[in-house]
Amino acid sequence: MQAEPKGVTETVDAFHFGEFHIVQPKGRGHRAGMDAMLLAALVADTGAMRVADLGAGAGAAGMAIASRIAGAEVVLFERSAEMAGYARKSIDHAGNARIAPRLSLVEADVTLKGKARLAAGLEDDIFDHVIMNPPFNDAGDRRAPDDLRAEAHAMDGDIFEDWIRTAGAILKPGGQLSLIARPESVADIIRGCGRRFGGIEITMLHAREGESAIRLLATAIKGSRARLIFRAPLFMHGEGSHRFLPDIDDLNNGRAAYPRLGKTRRTP
Repeated sequence: MQAEPKGVTETVDAFHFGEFHIVQPKGRGHRAGMDAMLLAALVADTGAMRVADLGAGAGAAGMAIASRIAGAEVVLFERSAEMAGYARKSIDHAGNARIAPRLSLVEADVTLKGKARLAAGLEDDIFDHVIMNPPFNDAGDRRAPDDLRAEAHAMDGDIFEDWIRTAGAILKPGGQLSLIARPESVADIIRGCGRRFGGIEITMLHAREGESAIRLLATAIKGSRARLIFRAPLFMHGEGSHRFLPDIDDLNNGRAAYPRLGKTRRTP
C-alpha cells in the first residue's frame, strides 16, 4: 500500500448495525454510504455464489453482500492503490473476521481488454454476479475537491461501455449484472448492455414523491433476450421527513434484498 498523504486520517465505520466494518479515508476520497448498500441489495440470490465488485473502493458493497449472504464469495477489484489499501484494512479488521475468509482483493483496472484483462485476474465466465458503481460524472464536469475523490467520480472514456463489457466477459451465462448510477446515465447503460445482456430492469430512486429521481438501480442478465422493464419507483423519505421509509431502511441495513421481477440465475 502506498503511503497516505500527510495529515490524512481514517475512520472505521460500522454498517448493517455493526455486522461489518469499513476502514476509509477521512476528509478526502469517496466515502461509502447508502449507494453501496443499495447496490449490494440488488443481489437477492441465496446459496453458494461468486460475486465480483468492480471499482470496489474500500469494499463496502461487496462486503455487505458477504455479510448478508453466507454462501457468497466476493472478489473486490480496485485500480487505485490507495483505495485498495483501505480495502485490505477493511478485510483485516477484527470486526470482519466472520466474513474475511470469503473476501479477496485484486488490484486491477476493470477497463482492461483481452490478454491484459485475463492476466489481471478478470477471467472469463467465472462469476455469478457482478456489481458496480462506476464513476458517474462526465470527465468534463467540475473536478471534485481532491484527486482521490475525483478519480472515483469521473474517468475518461465510455465508462459504461468499458465496465459493462468487462462484466459481460467475467459473468457466467445467465449471470446477473447489478449497478447504481445517476438517472441521466440510463441511455448509456442500455447501450452498454447491447447484445451482451437482456432482461434489463431499471428502478428510479427519488428522495420523495414529486421530486426528480436522484439515482437509478439496474439489473440485467447475461445472454437474456427478455425485454426492458422500468419498475415502479422507490422513495426514500415521506413528505416533509428525512427519516428513511421502512422498505429503504431495510435495504440500507441488510435486512432485505431487492429481487428482480424477471428470471435470475438458478440457485443451487
